[in-house]
Amino acid sequence: MNHDELIKALYDETLLGNAPRVLELTNTAIESGMGPDTILFDALIPSLEEVGARFERGDYFVPEMLIAGKAMSGALNILRPLLAETGAESIGTYVMGTVKGDVHDIGKNLVNIMLEGAGFTVIDIGVQAAPEKFIAAIREHKPDIVGMSAFLTTTMPMFKVNIHEITKAGLRDEVIIMVGGAPVTQEYADAVGADGYAADASTAVRLAKDLIKKRRNLVSV
Repeated sequence: MNHDELIKALYDETLLGNAPRVLELTNTAIESGMGPDTILFDALIPSLEEVGARFERGDYFVPEMLIAGKAMSGALNILRPLLAETGAESIGTYVMGTVKGDVHDIGKNLVNIMLEGAGFTVIDIGVQAAPEKFIAAIREHKPDIVGMSAFLTTTMPMFKVNIHEITKAGLRDEVIIMVGGAPVTQEYADAVGADGYAADASTAVRLAKDLIKKRRNLVSV
């Protein structure tokens, strides 16, 4: 396979969620001398963006997004150390956790895969994450964004608790806060004082990029 054929095959197989083939093609591309940044930015990211677009159009559903995300995740495991060696710059750092009282992680994990695929450094603090855990992660990793996920209506009030505790710790102005999860709405996100809300993984990635860009533009003015 030549360069263009490899890029197209990686794009197509990621779109189909064919994890073994994506791994095989990633290794083939590296062996042929293709740079990890080329594989990521010319094949994998465009493919996952198309997955997101198909989801938004209703052509793809959560299972298709998950298998495509997992296929890409396998490739990222190979590319991550190689990208670090090349000094590839991260778009930003994103701390992500499911709030205290909630053990659901499928949505969170899908968002994480898509964020990482888009070029973010993702710090996953897991499920049942108490306010103290978010605060510790902010202090340790100095993220651009903190993402909070809730799947249950009974755990959604933890958004407000977390934001209150982050504010009390003097860290609120240092981070963008995004919330999401099946029962969450834009109105609820506004009510608890979040900076952003996303209904699905592809929207989360787009919004995260927009929010970081806006903040950096404000800082540079």
